[in-house]
Amino acid sequence: MLTRLFTSSVVLANWFTPSFLSQVAAPQVQTIISNMKQQLGPYQGVREDGTGFVVVFEKGIVPTRLVLNQQGLISGLLFQAPRAHPKPSQDLTSAFKALPGKVSVLVLENGTPKLSHNPDQPLAVGSAFKLAVLNVLKTQIAAKQQSWDAVVKLQPQLKSLPSGFLHTWPAKSSLTVYSLAALMISQSDNTATDHLIQLVGKPALEKLSPRNTPFLMTREAFVLKNPKNVSLRDRFLATEAKQRQALLSESAPLSSVTDFESGVLSPEIEWFYTTTELCQLMANVADLPVTQINPGLARPQDWQTISFKGGSEPGVLNFTTQLQSKDGKTYCVSATWNNNQPLEEAKFTALYSGLIDSLKSKPKAKPAAIPN
Repeated sequence: MLTRLFTSSVVLANWFTPSFLSQVAAPQVQTIISNMKQQLGPYQGVREDGTGFVVVFEKGIVPTRLVLNQQGLISGLLFQAPRAHPKPSQDLTSAFKALPGKVSVLVLENGTPKLSHNPDQPLAVGSAFKLAVLNVLKTQIAAKQQSWDAVVKLQPQLKSLPSGFLHTWPAKSSLTVYSLAALMISQSDNTATDHLIQLVGKPALEKLSPRNTPFLMTREAFVLKNPKNVSLRDRFLATEAKQRQALLSESAPLSSVTDFESGVLSPEIEWFYTTTELCQLMANVADLPVTQINPGLARPQDWQTISFKGGSEPGVLNFTTQLQSKDGKTYCVSATWNNNQPLEEAKFTALYSGLIDSLKSKPKAKPAAIPN
């Protein structure tokens, strides 16, 4: 069935169940397949992979789940993120290095560098900074200063922009600290994040990461990036780091999500971390279940545990994943890309996925049968 999907000139509706077509029309499937071919080159074939399949193209592969009903009609179809063809990790590193702009990549195996490129260069990481918030929260909970079960009421002045959805909830809605942390990491909810920053306090975050002083709430970053607030932004950047917090209390309009559709905005307004620091931050919190809700780009069937946090905005992309292999090894894979031009996210995603795939445990070969 997959071969027919990728080799036919037209995707027909009678290949799918009515319930599938109620969610996704056949022309939409046609468009998705056409986009794959445009991005990855000509279709080359399909192979089984555990409980799913891998669709192979000239320039990459796409893990795929396919479900057929008893009549052989497609009732479920899921294309996962494209991945690079399996390559030695050194080849993938060269591909990362060739990306325009600034790139940092680090792979640790049981805490020891296995592969690296600019691992100690601070770069903008977007929402990956939320690992620092979780680190401080975990420390304060261990010290009995906070509690996972404590209830926090949403404050209107701490509502931010997406990602996430808590900005749409009524003020004074109640959530536990655990729920806020889970939404901050798994959904990258910015409103949840700002409430947790308020809870743990900026001084603790700045002590953990002095480079990021003052430690911005997401709402504050959006305000500073708002093109209407260019005067405030310029004064903020011209002021000594320790004096900037006072400027953040000035009233200024929050930006709109549409402001970020035009390209890179104020790249100086960010959270800056090295991939070395991100791997350390992840190592400190990878045991927390909230880091294991969203596996990111790693496939759960390939790993014992997966802890993930990423970050993205125009000109900024980071993925940080800690993985425990089925043979007991622990890996951290962190990669950051910054550029003043729009990023080819699909290319970076494929390279990062390929890097993770290069680390997974290989199945043990079955011993050959001894003839009688």
